[in-house]
Amino acid sequence: MFLNVCLFQSGRKETVLDLAKFVDKGVQVKLTGGRQVTGTLKGYDQLLNLVLDEAIEFLRDPDDPVKTTDQTRRLGLIVCRGTAVMLVSPTDGTDEIANPFTDGA
Repeated sequence: MFLNVCLFQSGRKETVLDLAKFVDKGVQVKLTGGRQVTGTLKGYDQLLNLVLDEAIEFLRDPDDPVKTTDQTRRLGLIVCRGTAVMLVSPTDGTDEIANPFTDGA
C-alpha cells in the first residue's frame, strides 16, 4: 500500500494523509535525489518533516544512481525534511517482487 504524499492546490502543499496511524511503526521513505530510508516513525509535522528512529539508508549503485543495492548503512535517529519526501509507505505488509518487465536477469 503506497500513500500519496501531497496534493498541489493553488501553489501550496497540502498534506492528504494521516500519518498518526504510522507513529511507532516501520515506514519506508523515498526522498528526492533517489535516497531511500526505512525506520520507525517517531513524529511528523504539517510540513511533512518526519522523525525516524533506527533509520537505515539503502545505498545506491555507483554505476546506476537510480538503483539501490543490498548495501545499507545505519543512520540512527534522523529528520527527513518535508520538502524532500516523495513517498511514505508502511514496511509491514509489503514485499519486494521481481520486475516482470525485465528479462529474468
